[in-house]
This record gives sequence, structure tokens and C-alpha cells, in this order.
Amino acid sequence: MASSTASKPIQKILDSTKIASLTKFVRKPPVDPNQQIQGKPREPNSNAFKEHMKREGVRLQKALNSIAHGKHIFAYHNVRTKQVVYTLTRYLEKNNLLRQMVYHGKKTVPADIRRDMWVPYYSVHFGDARLGLRAYQLLREFSMQRQFSPPVEMITVTKEFLALKRPKNPLEAEEFDELNKKRIGKPMEKKERARVLMDQKATSVADIAAVLAIQEEEIANGLLADDGKRGYLSKKARQRRREARQRETEQAVKNIIRVEALEQQLSEGSGAEVKIAEEDGAYPETIEKVKLLWRDVHDANHAATWPSHVEHGELELKRTTIIGRERQLEGTDEVVTEHEFNELKKE
Repeated sequence: MASSTASKPIQKILDSTKIASLTKFVRKPPVDPNQQIQGKPREPNSNAFKEHMKREGVRLQKALNSIAHGKHIFAYHNVRTKQVVYTLTRYLEKNNLLRQMVYHGKKTVPADIRRDMWVPYYSVHFGDARLGLRAYQLLREFSMQRQFSPPVEMITVTKEFLALKRPKNPLEAEEFDELNKKRIGKPMEKKERARVLMDQKATSVADIAAVLAIQEEEIANGLLADDGKRGYLSKKARQRRREARQRETEQAVKNIIRVEALEQQLSEGSGAEVKIAEEDGAYPETIEKVKLLWRDVHDANHAATWPSHVEHGELELKRTTIIGRERQLEGTDEVVTEHEFNELKKE
């Protein structure tokens, strides 16, 4: 007869970022009924207990995201304006989206965000979180720099630009040519310039290719071997750095405790031992490799060249549907859309 003390079968939840994006797991985190809230234990039906649970749900979501924070970058694009935004989570939050949208004139920043307009573009997966955070910073900087200070040739009227707007009707085309032939070589009008600057699909791909090439050179120069001592730091600066590292360590311990409590809660409900960890195969095992997953792999042709350490793949065309504000957690940003970004498995 098998021993009654045999361990439960392990069910490994592959992706902690997906767990963090599912409201049903974080809406009601485990809270000890005997825990003191505002000075004394509270009844589970009290407002103080409910408010504490909501706040714990927000903290638990952040703890789950911290497991793979920086190792993934997810790019969404607008199907109408072709704007591209970046996020470190599989879901796209409204405040993060609005911070990346630049005002180029009337109606270029919408009053409300349409959920059905934002779809996955590509995702980038790194073997080291430092590389992912550095790439995310550079992508945001390149995007803002191009929109605030675009190259002259980008906003100059050319024959190719006019050819795209030329009517098909011969009479209208002849009139169009007569009116616009003197515009060649001159700056675009305000509305035309706004459309061109908002179209970031091609430039975004060129940006990520350039970022990965920069990182390849930085790794060769010993970027990841750096101990953090870059240049001279004053005594106060070194003290602030030590205090910041101490706070990070304390927060990491709190995150581990919250994740372990959630694992215990899920294990009791499923009858199997549940482990929350990073997704196997979601990103390269070595820091020298980078994996890109494309919704349309032909978009990779927008970049002239790719570094040799980059591996390309395809995204599975599958969507997690959000109905109304079902996904919203009180105390967190509103989620515009959410996708799984699963890699398409080839048979």
C-alpha cells in the first residue's frame, strides 16, 4: 500500500505574468482572519477587511509581476493609426498607454481608449532582466525622440508620398497633380505630418533591431560584468545606493511571502501542489540569446539587418477576451486589452 505521506503531484504554473493578469487569482488573496487590521482583528464582511483585501490584491499582482520583471517586452499597435506602445506586462494599462501617446494636433490623442483597436505586434524575450529593462528604456526614448524631433526627410513632401494620395479618377488625378506639384521638397501640412509621425510600425522594428545591436556591443564590452560602480560616486550617493538596495531586498522578501501564500491557497483548492514560476522556454536560457515573436513574421523585414544572436518566431493568434471592466482591480490602472503572447508551436 502506498504511503499516506506521499507528496502531492506538482502542477507547475508556467507563466507568473499570466497569473498576475487573471483577476480571479488576485481579487481575493489569502488573508489571515486573525490578522490585525487598523488595530484589531476584523470580521471578513467588514469594510476594513474588504479594503485590506483589495490592497493586498494589488500588492500580490505586483509581486507576481516581479518574478519575471524586465525579461519580457510586449509591443501593441493601433490598427487604425499604426501607433506602437510598449509594456513589461502581457496586459496593456490605460495610464501606460496614454503616457506613450504624443499630442500631434487635434484628435491625435483620443478622449477614450478603444479596446478593439489595440492588438499584439511583437514580443521580445531576454535571458537577463537587466537587458530587458535597458531595451525598454531605449525603445521608449527612441520613440519619443523621433516624434518630438523627427528627421527632416521624414516630414518632407516627396513624389512617393503624393503618389499614395493621388486619386484614381483621371480628371481628379490631373487636378491633384496641378495643385500639389509645387509642394515637392516642402514640409508636410500639420495633419499629414501627424499621420506620418503616428505611424510607428516600421520605425519600431528598426528601433528594436538597433537596440539589440547596441546591446550586443555592450555585452561584448562587459556590460553585465559591471559591478555597478560607474564613475565617481560621492559619499551620500553611495549611501543612497545602499539604502535603495536594502529596500529592494526587503521588498523581494515580501514578494516571496505573498507568492508562497498564493501557492498554498491554490494547492488547497486544486488538491495538487501548485508552484508559480517563470515560463519554461518563454525566453532564452543564456543571456547571449534574444527571442522575438511576431504576429506577422514578415514585419521583421522592416529592419535592414538583425544581430546574429536574435532568434525569430511567430505568435499564436489567440486572444483572452475582456468583457467590460471585468478585468479591472480597484486600486490599479484600467486594463485596455490583454493577450497571451504564446509562441506558435510548429509541428
